[in-house]
Amino acid sequence: ETFNGTNWTEVNAMNTSRRYLTGAGTSTSSLAIGGFAPPHTAVVESWNGTNWTEVNDLNTARRSEAAAGTATAALASGGGNAPSTAFYANVESWNGASWSEKGEINTLRYRCAATGSNTAAIIAGGEVPSTAASALVESWNGSSWTETTDLNTGRQYISGSPAGTS
Repeated sequence: ETFNGTNWTEVNAMNTSRRYLTGAGTSTSSLAIGGFAPPHTAVVESWNGTNWTEVNDLNTARRSEAAAGTATAALASGGGNAPSTAFYANVESWNGASWSEKGEINTLRYRCAATGSNTAAIIAGGEVPSTAASALVESWNGSSWTETTDLNTGRQYISGSPAGTS
């Protein structure tokens, strides 16, 4: 469904039904990334405002990862592979055609939030192997991650908002 500021409207469904996925982009140009179909999946679909089209998959199947950026320049980071309880630190960058591996986040996590672009992003919170809810925040400068000021309260199952939108 899409929201026009007042009402929700039913639109075309994704090709692969799933949960625990993440997304990047806007209401007229976006990506649906990974998720749990079951099992965890690497499937990525692109939305053009009318229809979903499957595009190149992530290199690593996962769910509950965080994403930032646009439909043509996105970043997918972290995530997990439940029920095996594997946590991921790997980061993949989307250039509009394919995914490539980038510098890993410093702390394994999933169920986290991200915002920003594929060259300047923040990942926050989530679940880490040693605790239920993390307050950790990391900043991406296009080549590496740096831990920065933590959230006041650890949080998991959170989501981010695209940078520069209202």
